[in-house]
Amino acid sequence: MTPSARNAAIQTIQRELTAFARRARGRAAELHPELTLVAASILDLVIDRDGCLAAELAEHFLLDKSTVSRQVAALEQQGYLTREVDPANRRNHILRATPEGRCVSREAERARARAFTERFRDWDDRDIARLAEYLVRYNAPDA
Repeated sequence: MTPSARNAAIQTIQRELTAFARRARGRAAELHPELTLVAASILDLVIDRDGCLAAELAEHFLLDKSTVSRQVAALEQQGYLTREVDPANRRNHILRATPEGRCVSREAERARARAFTERFRDWDDRDIARLAEYLVRYNAPDA
């Protein structure tokens, strides 16, 4: 590939990933009206880790602490998250999903799975597997 073709391909990737992110944010409310894309992602990670600190969320998602704080406050207000004092450091709070939070997360995941299944209905299995591999590679921490 020539340098100009490589640059053009990278620009296309950037444009398409940006469009993907915008569509995902826009569809989040459609897929589950109570959760923004960021809130759903935060709730999912808290559930996956069976609790975590707000600082860990900020680090994982590369968000500033104020953004995480606002999202966590909204999830608490909705009854989806609670805070527990961290026994290892009483100044910290461990965020945990409530039963309602786990339920709404499962509902949102089912809606996302249906939307993705529909989106890929005309793709062959090899293309889906290849895209999955590329996305994992792209999102790897070392990338």
